[in-house]
Amino acid sequence: MVTYLYWFIVAALIFASLFLIGARAGKWKPAIITAIVIWLISTLFYYFWLEQMFVKRFGGRMHITVPEGQMHMNSTWKDDNLWIENYNPDTNECIFSEYSRGNLLEGRVVLKNCNPLAATPSAPAQDTQ
Repeated sequence: MVTYLYWFIVAALIFASLFLIGARAGKWKPAIITAIVIWLISTLFYYFWLEQMFVKRFGGRMHITVPEGQMHMNSTWKDDNLWIENYNPDTNECIFSEYSRGNLLEGRVVLKNCNPLAATPSAPAQDTQ
């Protein structure tokens, strides 16, 4: 919902600049340039700063596809970056992938010979009362 509100505000700013500068003042070239600058800055700001913050803090939406042949195991947040753990049964590897802001500086950790499906369950806890 927060994401929709953000894009509604951006669209309102673009239309306001086109209306106030273009239609009212009759200066269409500066109005179009202003609208493009607002759109470009707000898009970059969203993808490089706000997207994961909206998802984590305000219940926004994000779509991530599990790579073909892998099984999703776990997801967690570290600060504002999302870490996803997948298991590849073909290579017997656990793959931790980081989805950072703007998909820059993404981390990737691969654990070899990781077979979580064959792990034996631990013994149940003893009641000491």
